[in-house]
Amino acid sequence: MSNVALLEVNSLSKVYPNGYEALADVSFNLQAGEFVCIIGRSGAGKSTLLRCINGLISTTTGIVRMQGRDITSLNDEQKLLLRRQIGFIFQEFNLVGRLTALQNVLTGRLGYMNNLSALLGYFNANHREKALECLGRVHMLQRATYRADNLSGGEKQRVAIARSLAQEPLLLLADEPVASLDPELSWSVMGDLRNAAKELGVSTLVNIHDIETAKHFADRIIGIAQGRILYDGLPGELSDGLLQEIYRSENPAARSRYDENSQNAELEA
Repeated sequence: MSNVALLEVNSLSKVYPNGYEALADVSFNLQAGEFVCIIGRSGAGKSTLLRCINGLISTTTGIVRMQGRDITSLNDEQKLLLRRQIGFIFQEFNLVGRLTALQNVLTGRLGYMNNLSALLGYFNANHREKALECLGRVHMLQRATYRADNLSGGEKQRVAIARSLAQEPLLLLADEPVASLDPELSWSVMGDLRNAAKELGVSTLVNIHDIETAKHFADRIIGIAQGRILYDGLPGELSDGLLQEIYRSENPAARSRYDENSQNAELEA
């Protein structure tokens, strides 16, 4: 594995206007090609962290660098260009139901098209070849012509992964990508995500609530509680005591404030 840090997060904090501190002095590096799982309770700050990294939420203090470039100081136009390099996989899939699996994956190529082609929805042979390749990586070629609203939950998430891969990203961010799937299916989908990321050498950060899944697939685990990193290390070195600390009870009032802010977080982008 390369020693070059693709992503550097230094002293990152996020405080919402009502005073709620969602992230506090978060620092870590992500190596090129590394597959890292972030664990913690709901409301711990995991989703806020990913959205700060890709610019959907503004940071309060701290610096995020990708390939040495400070991405927290970019303007809106620069953030749009940045997001082509950062794939984002949502828990809710965010597919267009009336479009086929292939058409949904092709939307990941929009950042490589001129405005007219994007407006007309014209994808040339190279774009279609890339989209089909990405569907193949998640075992969904046989569903390429199926409408997204006719797919199962696991199939929808595989299509969402393929769409992010079609961006040819340097970094993949996945926010609870298997939370809505049953345990057996979640391992299958996580396996496809990890295999694809490793084959392509894409650095990946995955928010995940299931500890055993995280331990099985992660090169490294980051544990977050109340906006602070409590653990950053190998899966096999994560003790029961640390897990209890990471998943300890949180202040109900703080959780309520987090829920209120997280619903409106994307309005800041």
